[in-house]
Amino acid sequence: MFAELPLLSLLIWLPILGGVVAIMLGDQRDLLKPFALGIAAVTMLLSFGLYTGFDSNTHQMQFVEKLPWIETFNIFYHLGVDGFSMPLIILTTISTLLVVVAAWEVIQHRPSQYLAAFLIMEGLMIAVFSALDAVLFYVFFEAMLIPLFLVIGIWGGPNRVYATLKFFLYTFFGSVFLLVALLYLRHVSDSFAILDFHTVALSLDEQIWLLLAFLIAFAVKVPMWPVHTWLPDAHVEAPTGGSVILAAITLKIGGYGFLRFALPIAPDASLALDWVIITLSLIAVVYIGFVALAQTDLKKLIAYSSIAHMGFVTLGLFIVFDIFANASTGSGAVLAIEGAMVQMISHGFISAAMFLAVGVLYDRMHTREISAYGGVVNNMPKFAAFAVFFAMANAGLPGTSGFVGEFMVILAAFQANFWFAFLAATTLILGAAYTLWMVKRVFFGEVANKEVQALSDINRREFWMLASLAVVVLLIGIWPAPLLEVMHASVEHLLTQVSQSKL
Repeated sequence: MFAELPLLSLLIWLPILGGVVAIMLGDQRDLLKPFALGIAAVTMLLSFGLYTGFDSNTHQMQFVEKLPWIETFNIFYHLGVDGFSMPLIILTTISTLLVVVAAWEVIQHRPSQYLAAFLIMEGLMIAVFSALDAVLFYVFFEAMLIPLFLVIGIWGGPNRVYATLKFFLYTFFGSVFLLVALLYLRHVSDSFAILDFHTVALSLDEQIWLLLAFLIAFAVKVPMWPVHTWLPDAHVEAPTGGSVILAAITLKIGGYGFLRFALPIAPDASLALDWVIITLSLIAVVYIGFVALAQTDLKKLIAYSSIAHMGFVTLGLFIVFDIFANASTGSGAVLAIEGAMVQMISHGFISAAMFLAVGVLYDRMHTREISAYGGVVNNMPKFAAFAVFFAMANAGLPGTSGFVGEFMVILAAFQANFWFAFLAATTLILGAAYTLWMVKRVFFGEVANKEVQALSDINRREFWMLASLAVVVLLIGIWPAPLLEVMHASVEHLLTQVSQSKL
């Protein structure tokens, strides 16, 4: 059934048009909230059709749509998904639905514009993950920043102007290099089709310049050290929904960019410069873990932990070249790429859950300072159970999704270099340290003050919001096979591409 529908176009344009209608509804809250929830729910259900109709035995693009757009320049409205993009689209639709639910009672200022921004952003992010034309990708890649910029700038905290400008300047700086790289690839391939870029022959110098351009563009998104400083500021100032989408989806576009562009287009340059990205990834894992230990703001702690966890993604993507050099089989390389993908999906759900949990506390106390809390479990036992569970998942507790991706990357790293694996494994210690330190100070011990004594436990809306994420985190942690199966063919095809020189 789904194969007969232009499913990807529906997933892109339904929430975008829904966002436009939400703006027109204005202050009619009785209509606005059910409408936004309905659009987000329908989009999520449609995205499940990508999974049920997906053929996991092929690496070919599926649900392909191709229409002429700017024929003079051979630019097409070209969409399709594979084992890399499909799980990220489902993550996007689930996260957006949770953001709409989280805003249900909390956002009082311009709720129609707030909900519209997230619906429009959802459609634009799905388009980024499904675009197979470079111009289409770049347009949506840039456009998705506009709603997020407005969300932080309008509904953010007291320093929101500083945070939004920093966010914009960092991301715009990276985007300029991406545009130059895509235009050069158009010049040498005579096509804007991303899949054509994968097959064009390039000299080592060309590949190095292209890889550096991709690295600058996507490292800012991940974000990798040292271009990470915009993220904690953006998280602290963003409203809860903004933090959820920023952590769950926006950061993943950086990892997706490496998978779709850097590795298959510049494999020889990736082999030559993998040590640079591996070094930056290990710095993120180790150094940023220590930075997280020093945080006094809940959101900053989670933001820094996100940078450390995303370091596993870039580490997993680029250790494959060392694995090829040191191992007789490619099984370790498959483990590395699949581990990086699982880490992206897992971190999306866990970070979304943690920011939603912080939002629950902030809605009641209007502070994110860890010192303002203490003994929260005494008044909010249900909430504390969820929050501690998500914190443990963030620290890589076995049985949760947070363990699976990191464990796979560490196992793969042993086949590349013992010290890579050793340094990466320090996250299990550092993650436990800053997580348990935060849990102890916020949830346990004596009740800190009268404000904490007056706290009320989560309501039904908040319970189901957190419970649904807990189920997903547990399910992936205990049974990751359905996720691994859909990406396996795409991973093997990518490894075939990166193992063949284009010189």
